[in-house]
Amino acid sequence: MRLITKWLMAGLVCLTAFNVLAEDITRDQIKGLDEQVQDIKKDVIDLTSELSRLEEKLLFPSSTQVSIFISLGEADSFRLDTVQVKLDDAIVAHHLYNFRELEALQKGGVQKIYVGNIKTGDHELVVSFAGKAPAGGDLQRSASYKLNKDVGPKFVEVRIAGTASNAQEIQFKDW
Repeated sequence: MRLITKWLMAGLVCLTAFNVLAEDITRDQIKGLDEQVQDIKKDVIDLTSELSRLEEKLLFPSSTQVSIFISLGEADSFRLDTVQVKLDDAIVAHHLYNFRELEALQKGGVQKIYVGNIKTGDHELVVSFAGKAPAGGDLQRSASYKLNKDVGPKFVEVRIAGTASNAQEIQFKDW
């Protein structure tokens, strides 16, 4: 009986040792697998970034690309509500501003409101906005701009600015 007990105890010790060894191998394998997963995630992020750049080059080749940006004048207490952009009598962008976007613009931020393709030559750009004047009344303005597109990318800043003595105006600037 003692012999059987010794054999059972020896078997139990061997099983326990094998179990601990199996857990060590499993932990090492899991650690290696986790590192592989992290490497794959990094590769996917890199590929996604590269794919986005290639897609932008394909969809918006630099020879036909036009980008339109919106900005507000410095220290402007004007509250911008909406902006609409027309290019050659077609509405290409419309944006309704929330508090965070307006705050970013008031702090000097610039919003890319439109990126598209146009042929070389002259085009009519019409920008309209609505908002609240510093005095509290509603304010709406619209202005047009002759956009001359050459070969290569074209960047236009639409600046909505004014002073206390004059109402908001739309200013255009080619970059």
